[in-house]
Amino acid sequence: MIRIFLAFISTFLISFSLAQEIDYPDSFDDRMQLFPDAMGDFHWEISSDNELAQAYFNQGFQLMYSFAKDDAARSFQASHLADPDCAVCWWGEAWAWGSYLNGAMTTAQTPRAYFTLQQALARIDSATEKEADMIRALAVRYVEDFDPQTRREQDEAYAAAMAAVAAKYPDDLDLVTLYGDALFLLEERRGYRSLEDPNVIRLHNVLLSVLEKDIRHPGACHLLVHATESTPTPELAAPCARYLGNTIPGASHINHMPSHTWNEMGLWHDAVRSNTIAWHSDQRAAIGKGFAIYPTHNLTMLYYAASMGGESAAAIQAAKDLAKLNRNTAMLSLALVRFGRFDEVLEVTDKPNGEINLSMYDFSQGYAALKTGDMEQAKAASDSLWELTETTTSRFRFHDGKDIVGTMAGILEGEIAWTEGNLEAAADAFRRATDYYDNLNYDEPEPLPFSPRHWLGAVYMELGAYDNALAQYRQDLEEHPHNIWGLWGVQRALNSLGDADSVIDQDLYEAFSYADIWIPNTKH
Repeated sequence: MIRIFLAFISTFLISFSLAQEIDYPDSFDDRMQLFPDAMGDFHWEISSDNELAQAYFNQGFQLMYSFAKDDAARSFQASHLADPDCAVCWWGEAWAWGSYLNGAMTTAQTPRAYFTLQQALARIDSATEKEADMIRALAVRYVEDFDPQTRREQDEAYAAAMAAVAAKYPDDLDLVTLYGDALFLLEERRGYRSLEDPNVIRLHNVLLSVLEKDIRHPGACHLLVHATESTPTPELAAPCARYLGNTIPGASHINHMPSHTWNEMGLWHDAVRSNTIAWHSDQRAAIGKGFAIYPTHNLTMLYYAASMGGESAAAIQAAKDLAKLNRNTAMLSLALVRFGRFDEVLEVTDKPNGEINLSMYDFSQGYAALKTGDMEQAKAASDSLWELTETTTSRFRFHDGKDIVGTMAGILEGEIAWTEGNLEAAADAFRRATDYYDNLNYDEPEPLPFSPRHWLGAVYMELGAYDNALAQYRQDLEEHPHNIWGLWGVQRALNSLGDADSVIDQDLYEAFSYADIWIPNTKH
């Protein structure tokens, strides 16, 4: 079997190099392995009798559902190396090189996609009717002279073609999922989605039609989580998210994906667990037992969810691992501030790169300086942050950098005023911070592991303005359901008003079952 397989590799590489010169990533120099322990029980029957081709095809499909594009392409390539006459195996590699939810097809990927699709078309007579329909649908997506500026024309044609394929094979849940994927590629990837948008309604209905038949479908659930997370009803994905993380057990992005839903629903400990499992898969990849997919994102989501849930050990450890992985100490600094470990903040001496990351570090250093008695350094940091707020043109992911910097500047200025005994000035500064904070766009996770309302509510409590404090804390809970800081603030504000809320009390009790902190106030 191995000799035959290697012979196919040799034959393919010779014909490939003669047919067209195409650059591939360095990883394609090594033969793709099979990872049975990392895969789920997914199976899509192909027309080849070659067991190796089938196994690699199944693996490639699951890796595409996991957004591991290069490894998916390598698996599909191994599939058609095992059976060069398998048209749908060539289709698989062509599909893998195309656009996906987290990125448009690049100019480097274009010739690979076009070439492999042409190989599938050349073998279409040996394909089943369904496979031939899949190949023809994909053919409208790839053109020889690709222009990124007109890519939408091909994407629209592909979505229309997949609509026909899905209608013809409604019981093939993977093909219906690919139709949903094609529709999603026509939408803006980021930002809030309206449930009244007919395109959003159509997309949701297509994905839900799959999940009504198989609640554990990894591809449909993955897409539904993304399609609902920025809507008022993220809980639409909760039924399938309960299963999603285990459907492809060694793919870290699949392990992680439920946390997008859990964060929006305020199920912070569930989000911590999802990302912890994802980080385990990222580490298992080093010994060939898993696939590391967006490991920095997994750690960032872990630190953020743990910060909102009051799980300081998990948050700080994730931020430490993140700093080791990408040499960015910004999140570690913010996590230490969130949990009041000011002496440890000052021990973080490696400055991160990037203007906004550096501002997070500088904010944390200034805040820690204030809390350890160095008012001069704290004021210098505050002045520097306000100056940067007025001058920066940097962006941080999907946000204007000034809104992040302005939030931190207001928090630090307010803390300085509070320390000096000027509570009214502190409240003014915290309100400015909140104004900047409210300009931030939707993001997962948010760029800061805290809300300035935690400070604004605290100063209102100190001023005896309990109604104002309650309003800020309730607003925080609307934006971040069940977060421990907002719950604690609401309970204390109500108690100060001579009132109580049994739902809040129970919610806070449950939050403390996972938290490892004592809360003196909502600032830290």
